[in-house]
Formats: sequence, C-alpha cells, structure tokens
Amino acid sequence: MALDQSSSYVAPTNLPETQDASQPIFDVRPVQLQFAVGADFVAAQVANNVLILALATGRILRIDLDSPEDIDDIDLPKKSSETGLIRRLFLDPSASHLIITTTLGDNYYLHTQSRQPKPLSRLKGLIESIAWNPSLPTASTREILVGVTDGHVYEVYIEPTTEFYRREERYVTSVYRVSDTSITGIFAELTPAKPEQREVIIATSSKLLHFSGHVGRHGKDGVYAELFQRNTPTVHEIEDVNKSAPSSLAISPEPAEDYHGVGQSPERLFAWLSSEGVLHGSLDHTSSDTSKSIKNAKLLPRTAFPATESARGGKKLIQDPITAITLTQWHLLALVEGRVVAVNLLSGESVYDQAVLEPRQTVLGLLNDRAKNTFWLFTPQEIFEVVAEDEDRDLWRIFLKEQRFDEALQHAQGSAQRDAIATASGDYLASKGNYLEAAAVWGKSSKGFEEVCLTLINSGEHDALRKYLLTRLGSYKKSSIMQRLMITSWLIEVFMAKLNSLDDTIATKAELTEGTSTGESKAHLDDVRAEFEDFVTRHKSDLDQKTVYDIISSHGREKELLFFANVSNDYNYVLSYWIQREKWTEALNVLQRQTDAEVFYKYSTVLMAHAAAGLVDIIMRQTNLDPEKLIPALLSYNNATQIPLNQNQAVRYLTFIIANHPRPTAAVHNTLISIYASSPSSNEAALLNYLESQSSDPPPYDADFALRLCIQHERVQSCIHIYSSMGQYLQAVELALKYNDIELAAIVADRPEGNDKLRKKLWLLVAERKIRQPGTGIKDAIEFLRRCELLRIEDMIPFFPDFVVIDDFKDEICKALEDYSIHIDELRQEMDNSAQTAGQIRAEIAGLDARYAIVEPGEKCWICSLPLLSRQFFVFPCQHAFHSDCLGKEVLEGAGGKKRYIRDLQAQLNTGDIAAKKRENIIKELDSLIAEAW
Repeated sequence: MALDQSSSYVAPTNLPETQDASQPIFDVRPVQLQFAVGADFVAAQVANNVLILALATGRILRIDLDSPEDIDDIDLPKKSSETGLIRRLFLDPSASHLIITTTLGDNYYLHTQSRQPKPLSRLKGLIESIAWNPSLPTASTREILVGVTDGHVYEVYIEPTTEFYRREERYVTSVYRVSDTSITGIFAELTPAKPEQREVIIATSSKLLHFSGHVGRHGKDGVYAELFQRNTPTVHEIEDVNKSAPSSLAISPEPAEDYHGVGQSPERLFAWLSSEGVLHGSLDHTSSDTSKSIKNAKLLPRTAFPATESARGGKKLIQDPITAITLTQWHLLALVEGRVVAVNLLSGESVYDQAVLEPRQTVLGLLNDRAKNTFWLFTPQEIFEVVAEDEDRDLWRIFLKEQRFDEALQHAQGSAQRDAIATASGDYLASKGNYLEAAAVWGKSSKGFEEVCLTLINSGEHDALRKYLLTRLGSYKKSSIMQRLMITSWLIEVFMAKLNSLDDTIATKAELTEGTSTGESKAHLDDVRAEFEDFVTRHKSDLDQKTVYDIISSHGREKELLFFANVSNDYNYVLSYWIQREKWTEALNVLQRQTDAEVFYKYSTVLMAHAAAGLVDIIMRQTNLDPEKLIPALLSYNNATQIPLNQNQAVRYLTFIIANHPRPTAAVHNTLISIYASSPSSNEAALLNYLESQSSDPPPYDADFALRLCIQHERVQSCIHIYSSMGQYLQAVELALKYNDIELAAIVADRPEGNDKLRKKLWLLVAERKIRQPGTGIKDAIEFLRRCELLRIEDMIPFFPDFVVIDDFKDEICKALEDYSIHIDELRQEMDNSAQTAGQIRAEIAGLDARYAIVEPGEKCWICSLPLLSRQFFVFPCQHAFHSDCLGKEVLEGAGGKKRYIRDLQAQLNTGDIAAKKRENIIKELDSLIAEAW
C-alpha cells in the first residue's frame, strides 16, 4: 500500500530479529576444478549452468557444471598468432549460442551442438556487448544486437549451416550509433503482453540510453531499425567522465522459484557502472510514457562502497575504481579493490564485504547466470562462486521502514515479522485517520487489546471498533472459550447500539454529519443488520443465550431477538414470545418448522384454544407425535368450544389418527367416543357410524367406558350397538324396548345367529311389546311377528288380551293346527323307519356269530412275515392276518390317547400273580382294544 509520507506516524524500533541474522547473506567459495589447476584463463562466461573458459593457448573449454567431469575441448580454426588472443566470450542465457571475439577483431560463432567454431566474416570489429534475443532459444540466434568499440550497434541474425559456401550470418545491419565512444553494455527485452514492442538499454562510459517502442516485421534488414528510428531514447548522461574508469551494464537474473511476489510479475533490474558510481533501477513495463519507463533510478556513488586504508601513511585514499559489478535479485555485487561487496538495492546499505583477491590481481569478470540465479567471479587462475543464502530475509524490515507494508508482508518470514508489520501498518493507518482499515490490520496483530479498544472508543470510531472485534475474534482458537464469549457478547452490544443509532437517524429524518440522506441511512441499516445476522449465524456456538437475550431485550430489538433465537434453534423461546403476544399465525409458522415432539406437547393446549385448525394442519403432518399426549389439549378445546362435529378440529385430528395411524391406542378411541357422546347435538349418526366402523373383536376402544358414556348421554342406538357387539343381546333388546323402539329391538333379536333358543326368547319379548302396544291391531302384530320363523301362535296367545275374539286370528290357529298335523305325520314316518332299521341291525348282529375265516397252512404274518400259526394271531374280514404281539406293537405306535392304557394292560399280563379269570378278562379287553384300533 503506497501511503502518504507526511504523517505523525513513528516507525517502530523494537522489531523482531531476523532468523540467523548473524549469518552473512553472501559467501564467496572457491571452485576446485581438476582441469583448471595451473591454467591461465583469458575469458570466461557462464549461463544455464554451463561454464565456458578460454585459455591463453586459444583453446576453449565447455563444462557442464552438473557433471564437471565431461569437458568439451574446442580449438579455433586458426592459430592465435593469426587471429590474436581470445578477448571476450558472449554466451546466451540458454547456453545454446557462443560468440568469440579476438584481439585482432576476428569473431567466431559456436553452437552448443557443434565442436567447430565458424568465422563471422560479415561481423567485423571488437565486440564489447551483445543483447541476445529475449525469445526462447531456437536453432538460430534470431535477431540480436551487437555493440562494438566504435559506437556502432548492429543487428545480426546468425543461423548455423552445414553448407560450405554459405555464411553463418543471414544478415548484419547497422541500426544505431553512439558517437565517439564504445558500447559497454546492451540489453533487449520483450514488453509483457505486447509481443510487437521491445525495450533496449544501451550503455557507454558516459551515457545510458533507454529505447522503448514497436519493432518492425521480419525482413532482410531486420526488425530493430524501426525501433531506433522512430523512438527517442531516455538518456542519462555524465558530464565529467573518467574514461579510464571501468563501465559495464548488469541485468538481474530470472526470479528464483521461491520468489515471494506471488501473483506479480517481477521487475527487471539493471545496474550501470560508470565513473560516477552505479546507477540502478527497474524497467517499468506498465508506463505508457517511454520517458518514464525507468523506475526508481538511484545512483550509488563511489563513496557508498567502503574503501580500505592505504598502506602508505595510513591515510584513506580516494576510492579506487570499481572493477566489475553484477546483480542478484535484491543486491548489487561489486568487486572493489579485490573485495566482493554486496549492497542492498533498496536501502543502499552494504551487507557484505569480503576480501577475495590478492593485491593487484586482475579479474576476468563478475557474472551472473540469469537462468540458474547463480553468481561467479573469474580470475586468470581461479574460479569463485558467490553463494546467496536467503538474501531477501531483511527486505521486510526495509519495506517497513519505507512504509511499504504490502511488500513488507510479502517478504515476511514467520509470525513475529508479520505481526510487527501488521502493528506498524495499523498504527500508520490510524495516524492518517483510516480507523476502519487500521482496525482490520490491528485485529491480526498482537497490539494490546485494551489499547486498541480505548483508542477507537476515545476517537468515537464505533464502526472501527466493531471491525476490530470481529477481526480479533477470528484470531482466537476454538479452545479460547472465555475470550470468544466476551468478545461476541461485546459485539452484540455494539451491533445493537449501531442499529438503534441508525433507527433514530431514520425516525427523526435528520441528516448525518457527512450529508448522508435518509435513504442511504436505510441502506446502511440493512447492511448492518445483514452483518449482524451473518455474525450470529457464524458464531452462534460462541454466544451465551441468556446474555444475548438480556442485551438485545434491553435495546428493544424484537427482530434481532427473534433472529438469534431462530438461529440458536431456541424455538421454545420463539414460540413463547409469539404466544405471549397472541400472534398465533407467527407462532404456527415457527411450529411448522419443528420436529421436537416436546414442543408440540407443551404448546398444543393454548394453540388449540386459539388456532385449532392451523395446529391440526401441522400436527397431522408430524409422524413422531404420540397422539395420546395431545388428548388433554383436544379435550380442553372440545370443552371450551360449542361447534358442530363436522367443524370440530379435535374430531378431525382423532379421526385422521384412527384412519392412518398403524396402532392407535384405546385412549384415542375413547377420546373420540367421549367427544361424540358429549356433543350437544341430538343426532348420534357420527357416533354410530364410528362404532360400526370399528367392528373388530375385541373392539379397539374400551366397551364398558363407551357404554357408560352412551348411557349417560342417552345415546340409545349407540348403547344398543355396544351391547350387541359385547354379545349382550338381551340387554340390547330390553334397552330398545325401554325406549319403545320395537323395530330396533326386532333387528337386534335376529342377531344371535345359531342360537335359536336365545332368538326365540328375544322375539318373545318383542312380541309381547308389539302385541301390547297401544293402537296395534292383532293382524298387524301377527304380520310383524311372522319375521321370526321360531314363533308359534301358541307362544303368542298368552300375550293377547282376554277379550280378544278368536275370529281375529282364526286363520293363524287353523294354519298352526295344519302344521302340527303335518309334523305329527312326519314323526310317525320317522318312527316306522327307525323300527325297520333296528330290525336290520339285529339280523346282522345274529349273522356275525356264524362268520368264520379259513387260514391256509404256511400263511405268514403281514408284519413279521413268520408263519402265522406259530402263535396267537388275528384274522380280519379283509383276509389280513397278524400275530397278536406284532399287531399290539403296531397298534401301540399309533394308539394316541389309549397308548398308556394298552401298556398298563400288557404290564399286568406280564405279572404272574393275577387270577385266571382276571387274566382272561384282561386278554379280552386287550384284544378288543387292539382289534378296534386296527
């Protein structure tokens, strides 16, 4: 967050120490390579973990640092006496293309897949710098920029070829020239999201030029000419130039994999070494103004690099020239008087200073591997690697001092650093009056809770206080029960105060201090209420119900009170609230969302009294209710209302339960009978229909209870039905006759099917009442009584009055006499038939005494298959013959209830102390049982 610097904010001083602060960020380590012992190097380059070394003998060594034992030894096509010594090496960032320049101005090209350098005949002059193509590497170099010592900048396209007469350079075109000076550094880069636009930096000993613009299409003359012709560069120029001072251009490497700027494109850093010092900055790709495309340019003067004490006289001499520079992600590495010095680019402070070289020892270069983010120092005899360890560890502290809190937070490592940033950021925002933002930041910091709250309260920033409490609440763990409870309770109070304040503003139609209209106040009220509801929903487990009820009730916030109760599932409270205010519709709306049966039992009585239809609609949809527990409410409702049965909601519910419940209890049935029986209506059709529908045996209701109720309320037909269902037909007929309902009595008298004696008795009672009924004629009575076939005229004569003339029922008497005569004839015929049958039976019995059976010699028992005559046997008319003992065993197995008796008789025979006569009788009885059973 870029904030105003002019404030009363004081930067914090008690910042936490960085982990491993005592360890240096950089370390210079010599690299021991076996082939390099005693070698004399004249040039070196490194890229993509590939090291290129040029020896004084003209040989070139190509080493893959991942496997340093594999070394490519390459020689130039000509001897060094013809071409001169190798002066410079230029290796592209992918290590695919190498350009070699010699002291005599000859230039050679070597591809990574080749071992034979090819001369570049078109490219003449001492090459000082090369800007490689910013696109991904290909088989060719594509268009590159080459800066030479005479100030010319050439665009070159090199394409390897195997054809003998074809040159490596497709074209070499001069595209720009800086007068009378050497090109000491050049760099080209694509503009993100604009592939047709590029940026070019050209460095000399006295100038730094920056070009930004569109390039031309590919053609025979290249693409960069249009960029240089149509765009005016941004120039940084030095007036008093020390031409003997070294000059070079360094570019930062690609960002490391653990780069902290998540979601951001890292800026490309540059550093220009001149006689004034080191100018460094970054390329601003977002600026549309090319004159401002270099951002945060700062000059590190020579005095920024510490000098050493001179050996002569102990005096400090003027700073010697900086020999070489390179860039890391956040630091400038410089070689000063044989020392490697690291300067933080943000703060300008030196963070590392280590002597590496001997006095007057020369260097070949201080380079970075832009692809692998490694850093190297080369001398003619030695190779050093400058290792960076956690170089961004102190960046958060620098950003914090510069009040760049977002960047500081991105580079913070550990909770202590993030907390320090949050505290400082909140203090800064508060000093600017941005209390809402400060509250959100403070809530995530360790700044004292009381201090923050008092600051916000004293400033009258209640909205900021609410924001702080909400943020602080989120920082506590679930185990911090008391802290969360206290903060949530306070937040309820803050919310209620805010809602009341907004209500007052709307009610009085007053303008707010900032001129906010009433409509905006209403919108604000809705936002705060929505925030409150969201807070209650998310943190209901952290709230104490009683405390919240007390707070909200003290502010008179009915809507919020009910919302909290609903969110907390405290439906007892909500129902009680609406019922106390006699808001029956609201109460039913709450009830219909419940599933707890106890809630229904608790409030059913009062709701049945005031909203019976709605309650019954709800409870009919509940499958977990015990209807028996609702009976008190139903009876209370029935006693308090005097409405027809077809509108009675208790009857409606009970009939529904009886029809749909799998096993309603007898209490449910008895309750319905009670309501039917006690109805003020004289019509008992509903009760009778119910009783007739419950025809099971036994009935589902308590018959004695139902009978008492029906007798008490004189429900005659229902009483008679109950008597009949209980089998008490005599009582039913007597009750019907008591109320002079002869027709009903006759119907009941016909019900005892299969018991003619009882039917006749019941019909005699009906006949007596019918005959003696005033106004009933003899013929009508006799005609009525003909419905029972059991009644005879002689049964009814005693009921007729003494003065009845026989002519009135002469026909009936005659018919009865005729029936008797016919019956007597039938009896006489039956007697004759019986006498004849008896004679036949006597003749058959007499014939049995002369019946016999013939047993042939050798005939066998049908059970044991032994000769039948060997012992006592039985012969049956069907010609089956069995030994008596075999037959006895067979009969004994299926004798059923006589088995025990047969065994007793057999046991008596086996005893030898019984009389002969008794023994004979036992044998006869046993034979009779066996023969009979068989």
